[in-house]
Order: sequence, then structure tokens, then C-alpha cells
Amino acid sequence: MTPSNPVVQADPYSLLRVALTLFKKNPDELNAADLRQAVIQAHNEFKIETRILSAPEAGAVIISDRELLDAYQEIRDRYEDDESFYNDLQKNLLNEASLNAALYRQCRVNVVMELIASRSPDITEVEIGLYYDLHKEQFNRPELREASHIFISINSDYLDNTRETAFSRMLEIREKLQENPTQFADLALKHSECPTALQGGILGLVPRGKLYPELDAVLFKINLGEVSDIIESEIGFHLVLCRQLQEQETLSLEKTTAKIRQILIDRSRRACQRAWLDNLPN
Repeated sequence: MTPSNPVVQADPYSLLRVALTLFKKNPDELNAADLRQAVIQAHNEFKIETRILSAPEAGAVIISDRELLDAYQEIRDRYEDDESFYNDLQKNLLNEASLNAALYRQCRVNVVMELIASRSPDITEVEIGLYYDLHKEQFNRPELREASHIFISINSDYLDNTRETAFSRMLEIREKLQENPTQFADLALKHSECPTALQGGILGLVPRGKLYPELDAVLFKINLGEVSDIIESEIGFHLVLCRQLQEQETLSLEKTTAKIRQILIDRSRRACQRAWLDNLPN
């Protein structure tokens, strides 16, 4: 329940929304410090929303029954049954009527803010080019290698997985691959203890530093299409195959234009909204 506080009180729906956003918990699950933070933020957000809805732009905003129903249903669908849904409402000092009222309010706020954001200026090619020049490090793509993997664990509790036996098994697999590397997927499916065995041992495209250090060091040294020697890690023995490689590169302006444009559009929309909010009467 919303705590009694001589300084700050929060609207129940606003408090619930903030608690879930900040802490992924209902208000009654928060400790005292987190709850106070949520209450203060919910109170402040409600005040801002009140200012938004008092602005001239909000006067013409009407939310249809369909929009309201969709918003309500989106929340209702998070629950398995009516009982859990209504219990949660009650626990958070809400009922169907107050929830719908809060959703109507939130929908109106969203529409107004979208209207304000739509006033933001168009993004020019010059702005895109300038952003690219100033932030090239964002568009550095590291070297990637597509790897396949065969793994046999070391576990002295099992006869087939003692260190000697596991190495011997892996040595036999390695010899077969030397004769015919195209068997890698079949041998992975048959022998590998890695979950990727069902996909023929494919690990996918990986950057440096994602795999065990022992595997990482070898994968980024062997040639395309080459199968490694037997690698030992803290958990067992491995073989890796380099299936594909993508060289490190800095993506061109042409390849990054769409992404940069969206970054700048989002930034411009937020700036437009902030400027409008700053000019609203308190």
C-alpha cells in the first residue's frame, strides 16, 4: 500500500508504474528507501502530466473507446486469470474504474507528447554526415568468426570422461576430421557434450573475448576452414572449426545513414518535448 507520508503522496497508478519501471517490483515489495524514491518520482511525474493536460494542445485530444480498451487489455493480458488481475488491482489501491481513468489520462498525455514531438525539425544530410564524423568509433565492427565446436568434458566420476579417456576420445575425433573436415557437424552431433551438438556444433558469429580464453586464442589464429588441434580448458577438451570470418572494419556513412538518422530523429523529438515542457506554466 502507498505509505503515509506528511510530505509526499503518490497517485496509486503512477506509483505502480514507476515501481515496475525502476525496480521491476510492485510497490508493496519495495524496501523503505526504494519505496520513498518511487513515491517521489511518481508524485513528480503526476505533476508534470497535470501540466501537460492543462496545456492548450491537450484540449482537442480525445481518446477513443477502442484505444482505451486496447490499453486496458494490454495490462489484463499480463495475468493468467481474473482473480489474480483483480487481486493485484486491489493490492495497489486500484479497481477497474480507477485503472481505466488512469489509462485514459496516460493515453491523453502520450498523444499530446507525440504531437509535440512531431514538431521537431527534419534531419538533414549535413547533420547525418557531421554525426558520423564525430562518432566513427560507434561504427567500428570488430573481427567476427563463425565457429563450430566439439566438446568432451573431464569428470573423474565417469569412466568415459576421465582425463585420459576423454583425451583419447577427442584424439580419435580429431584424426577423423583430419581425413575429412566435412564430417564436423556429424561428429559434433554424435560426440559433443555441448548443447550446440544438435545444431552440428555451430556457435555462430562471435567476437574476440566471448568464448573461453583458450578457445578464443585459437579460433582467432586458425585459418578459414581449419580445424584446431585439441584444446584443453578448465572444463574439458575442445575442437573448434573456423567456418567464416568477417574482417574488422569501420562501416561506411552509406551503411550507417539509416541508423544515424533514427538516432538524430529520436534526439530531436526529445529535445522538442523538453523545450515545450520547460515553457509550460507551473
